[in-house]
Amino acid sequence: MARVIVDVMPKPEILDPQGKAVTGALRRLGFEGLTVRQGKRFEVEVDGELTEDRLEQVRQAAEKLLANTVIESFDVRVEQ
Repeated sequence: MARVIVDVMPKPEILDPQGKAVTGALRRLGFEGLTVRQGKRFEVEVDGELTEDRLEQVRQAAEKLLANTVIESFDVRVEQ
């Protein structure tokens, strides 16, 4: 069984209120010079052999359901 990771992040031009809140909290705790953008991570387990076709299915699932591609970008990678 293979595991594929889909990382979803807000596009750079999109405001990230959760990331801003975390950045502010870190600053109040004394962590200066850190800026956070908050995203999502999906771990997709693929039964059987991970072929290029199966990996393409995960990419399509990310584009259609896991990410809102109007405001988010995503990256698909195989976990080693």
